[in-house]
Amino acid sequence: MRGGGGGPLGQIAVDETLTRADATKVLRRLRELLRPYRGQIALATLLLVSQTACLLAGPALVRYGIDSGLGPGDGGALNTAAIVYLVIAFVGAYLGRLVILMVARVGETFLRDLRERVFRHLLSLGLDFFEREKTGRLVARMTSDIEALQELVSVGLVMFVQNALIFVGAIVVIFLLSWQLALFVLVVVPPVVIASRWFRRESNRAYLEVRDRIGQNLATLQEGLAGVRVVQAFGREPAVTRRFRGTNEAQYDAHLETVRISARYFPFVEFSGVFGTALIIGIGGWFVNRDIVTVGTVAAFVLYLNNLFEPVQQLSQLYNLVQQSGAALQKLFELLDTRSSITERPGAVDLPDEGPLQVEHVTFGYGDGEPVLHDVTLPVAPGERLALVGPTGAGKSTLAKLIARFYDPREGRVRFGGVDLRDATLRSLRRRIVVVPQEGFLFAGTVRDNIRFGWAEATDAEIDDAISALGLTERFDALIDGLDTEVRERGSRLSAGERQLVSLTRAALADPTLLVLDEATSNLDPGTERTVEQALERLMEGRTVVVIAHRLSTAERADRIAVVDEGRLAELGTHEELLGREGCYASLYAAWMAAPAATG
Repeated sequence: MRGGGGGPLGQIAVDETLTRADATKVLRRLRELLRPYRGQIALATLLLVSQTACLLAGPALVRYGIDSGLGPGDGGALNTAAIVYLVIAFVGAYLGRLVILMVARVGETFLRDLRERVFRHLLSLGLDFFEREKTGRLVARMTSDIEALQELVSVGLVMFVQNALIFVGAIVVIFLLSWQLALFVLVVVPPVVIASRWFRRESNRAYLEVRDRIGQNLATLQEGLAGVRVVQAFGREPAVTRRFRGTNEAQYDAHLETVRISARYFPFVEFSGVFGTALIIGIGGWFVNRDIVTVGTVAAFVLYLNNLFEPVQQLSQLYNLVQQSGAALQKLFELLDTRSSITERPGAVDLPDEGPLQVEHVTFGYGDGEPVLHDVTLPVAPGERLALVGPTGAGKSTLAKLIARFYDPREGRVRFGGVDLRDATLRSLRRRIVVVPQEGFLFAGTVRDNIRFGWAEATDAEIDDAISALGLTERFDALIDGLDTEVRERGSRLSAGERQLVSLTRAALADPTLLVLDEATSNLDPGTERTVEQALERLMEGRTVVVIAHRLSTAERADRIAVVDEGRLAELGTHEELLGREGCYASLYAAWMAAPAATG
């Protein structure tokens, strides 16, 4: 059996179990989610009860056939019992088929909707969530945890409910047949109940640990594969392999613990069933000799015992699956309950089409950590180009993220056109303010699909206009299939420069008022860099631009430069003004000019 990882979705420790209170909450939430399917569920339940009744009728017919057909009674009773048995078996099999199909359809529909709901919720969460959460654990939510539910829906759910009904039904029937024999059956029940409680507790703990180990192993695997170039470049394959071996060994040990628990429990349940059968045969024979019960009753009891102890064993085996599914649902519900740090307030208004950008007394820190920005005030006029410069880790990127409202400040506010970004509708915010990252990320699909990502409703003509506005028509026409060229996963079929051109065209199609740029040419070769710079220059025309400048040549071309140092706005002015002050910017510029790799 497989489950998901643990982690900060609920930060569950490996020794935590799914308590009765947790299970109750999960069932309550599940009932709400299943409300749209309650008609189909009711019909499936009715069919399942009818099928169970057919199964329980079999031993009773055997009793009737033996007592009435093999004794001095009606000789045709045996034939009647056999015919009715066959009819009921056929009806039960047909009902079972209907139940499986109906439950599977409802279950698969539920899982389809749940996957979509979880994925949609993930995309709505703020960047802070993804920066603190391991990707491997999130993938486990959508793979291992959903897979555990898939197994429950496809196999376990019908078996679990049916065996529970058979167990309860068999107890009722044996008491109706002979309360004396039924009392002896109860002799073996308390040890099985005690063993089952132990198994429930231990298996729950063990499978929670399995899910946690799987999540850690997936995270290690994904990190190793994502960073394979760095691993190979530094010859770190043995070290990364050792790290994976450690998480893999932990997963192996966790799985073996579940096997050890099962190896203690299941043989005990099987022995209890055999002991109960032997007890009933012995006591039953003694009762037959004293005319307390009939031979047919003893035979029926033996068959009903299978309907008691086989369901117990089946339920015990399915309990692991149900536990995994319950814990998986708990993890998914915890994820769905995770609130985004970036939300739209009631009564939010659209951002105006244009206006100044104002950063006012902003202080910010990640999570509960120390502030990384301190009382930053920064006005940007409409149409102005502002460059953010400063040492690595000074807070430039953090300030840019606040301007794009990927985060909200702890203190102060960021306004555009006089509207606090926290009071703006998210739709208008993302249309007015667009971020172009340093490396353009492309999704699997065509070039056209990736450009349209900037504005889903755009027509092909509008995409062509955006390309033409950046002067890139010939460049895209030169691709193998033009705009219909498949870029493959993460745009691997295109060069870094081509990916950046697609990213810039995507931004042009969105037609924002404010562009936040993480210098888009810092990692390109000189030939491609010129093309990207020309496209970028056209993209910035008539727009307010905030650019994170990694090279001071970019800062030189800005209208003003904001120097960020140790989380504070150290200097603000034009290139010439800041050089004349002989302060922080002048020192950075002198060091940059003196560097052997400095380029204009």
